[in-house]
Amino acid sequence: MKIGIVKERNIEEKRVPITPAGVYALVREGHEVYIEENAGAEAGFSDEAYFVVGAKHAESRQEIFDKVEMIVKVMPPDETEAQLLKPKQIVLSFFQLTMRTEKIVNALLKKKVYSFGTELIPAADGSYPVLVAMSEIAGRMLPQIAGRYLESTYGGRGIVLGGGPGVPPASVVILGGGAVGTSAAQAFLGLGCQVFVLDKSITALRNIDRLFQRRAITMMANPYDIEKVARFADVLIGAIYVPGERTPRIVARDVVMQMKEGSVIIDLSIDQGGCIETCRPTTLSEPTYVEHGVIHYCVPNILSSVARTASHALNNVTLGFVRDVARWGVEEALRRKPNYQHGLLTFDGVCTHQGLADFMGIESVVPASLIVSESHN
Repeated sequence: MKIGIVKERNIEEKRVPITPAGVYALVREGHEVYIEENAGAEAGFSDEAYFVVGAKHAESRQEIFDKVEMIVKVMPPDETEAQLLKPKQIVLSFFQLTMRTEKIVNALLKKKVYSFGTELIPAADGSYPVLVAMSEIAGRMLPQIAGRYLESTYGGRGIVLGGGPGVPPASVVILGGGAVGTSAAQAFLGLGCQVFVLDKSITALRNIDRLFQRRAITMMANPYDIEKVARFADVLIGAIYVPGERTPRIVARDVVMQMKEGSVIIDLSIDQGGCIETCRPTTLSEPTYVEHGVIHYCVPNILSSVARTASHALNNVTLGFVRDVARWGVEEALRRKPNYQHGLLTFDGVCTHQGLADFMGIESVVPASLIVSESHN
């Protein structure tokens, strides 16, 4: 199969979905991989690094879209790319519901494009490999972000996360006990912070409690407790994620108004709409704003600032899916691996994902050709 990797053009997006190591594996299996000029440069991968392992050069997006059967991206196609797509092409990218527009989705449907949201594809154990990989890195980044904006220089409370002898540490409240919440809790606990993790699942809280040997304080994510802990939080982190759906807003504006002056909010749910009412998307060049005296950091593509690490991790967890689709084609891959259907967004002119259909106000359809018996697992 002919596979294309294009340079990301979304605001400040520096990641690349497949590294030279991934291209090497694909080429050895007989596939042709075309890479747009400088597609991996901002992640630290030169064009030469790709050419050495067998990638073919393409000077423009247009050339790639004209030549290949499968496009692999980080972010979803924008309006220009949606128009460049050819009928029946395959597109693999993040789902990113908030970046989907009616015009883009209608173009995918009209051209009968096979599109996938890679972070929606579960593994056999029920986890989401792409989501977990990205979340683990994001969680580890949070202390350096929070610590920076708590400094007086940036308008913060003028405190250090870990405190000191005779000085209490920062109080960090994490909303969500999933992959990113767990990773963040581990990172903040390692600095000596007082960490609170809230989740609506008692199972998730039990796991946190066991994993960190009761060093993290666990609480149910109900309105009363959320308001209580927000009042004394130095750092409030939104780590809520509902696969394929808009994130529910669980922190109201009046709760933010009760937070301490110079405290910091980091909403990692912002790419799916955000879980805090006062949050709106920002960029890496202008990552923060102040509302009700609280510093808000709401960058959707936070991992673009560590593009090389994130690209390696993304390659590791998506390459198997890319190889399966390239080897078998879309329909056969979906029949052989029914779990891939969870990431299917559009298929031969119909919307196949309920969350996207609800967002668009259209009907979701499960194609009859993809209904398989248990014997195909």
